[in-house]
Amino acid sequence: MRIVVLVSGTGSNLQSVLDAIDAGDLDIDIAAVGADRPDTYGVERAAAAGYETFVVNFRDYTVRADWNRALTEKVASYSPDVVLSSGFMRIVDEHFINTFAGRYINTHPALLPSFPGAHGVRDALAYGVKVSGCTVHIADAGVDTGPILAQAAVEVLDGDTEESLHERIKVQERRLLIETLRQLSTAGIPSIPQR
Repeated sequence: MRIVVLVSGTGSNLQSVLDAIDAGDLDIDIAAVGADRPDTYGVERAAAAGYETFVVNFRDYTVRADWNRALTEKVASYSPDVVLSSGFMRIVDEHFINTFAGRYINTHPALLPSFPGAHGVRDALAYGVKVSGCTVHIADAGVDTGPILAQAAVEVLDGDTEESLHERIKVQERRLLIETLRQLSTAGIPSIPQR
């Protein structure tokens, strides 16, 4: 299975994928790792590991649709089977979603459909849930609304802060991502009817 990974930050999920590949625990081909801004540590990690990288800098475009089009073309140039949003903090448009329909995978630090959006951990804590977790899902045109592939629960402990809970969720998120990619590489992406 050939994938392109998109990152916006440190790339900790990406690093777990790279480590699993290196250990022989995951048989996938990372065609490239891309980012929406320069000097992204996730891209630096990938480059240091010998993977091809690219940046389609959001700030280089005055019209958002032009950036989306450039990102779509760049990712498509690698002919990926799957595009993985791994901490990619930009919302892509319908053109991108349609180009990679059913093949754009996202991770989210909450048990969707609860607490979608950029602040899933904070929102779960504010609501007072006793169990949170993480989700791997197929991204669609909504915000964290696509079909769910896998989930893992994480208990919310007394005294948890956003940071402490998020760190425990990240551990499960990395494990779940590797398991999901392994399953997709052997069984393929399930045929899920679009809502």
